[in-house]
Amino acid sequence: MNLEERIKKAETRIFKAVFPNTTNHYDTLFGGTALSLMDEVAFITATRFSRLRMVTVSSDRIDFTRPIPAGTIVELVGKVVKVGRTSVQVEVELFIEQMYQEHREKAITGVFTMVAVGEDKQPIPVLSE
Repeated sequence: MNLEERIKKAETRIFKAVFPNTTNHYDTLFGGTALSLMDEVAFITATRFSRLRMVTVSSDRIDFTRPIPAGTIVELVGKVVKVGRTSVQVEVELFIEQMYQEHREKAITGVFTMVAVGEDKQPIPVLSE
């Protein structure tokens, strides 16, 4: 399988309902909860791409452009956007869907850098050399 095919097969989509126990006093999703979900999707995407142990080493610019109200559905989409020697960058987008309408819009975008580690927890190559 070539690199382009691996990247395509690694794309990850997860859906979650936004329940009141995950919202703040404005009745919108906690930012920290959103980041946790995004990090999880980045981890799954990087793991599916590499089939190695992956750890988060950084998150770059996370843009919150829309509030995420309770009672909506969110879709998180993870895509590999860059492959380094020991790292993979994964862009995660979070979309809001109204439960009883067709409306859907992007609410958050962020990039997470994941590094492959061996048994000794030291970085290892992502691709076979």
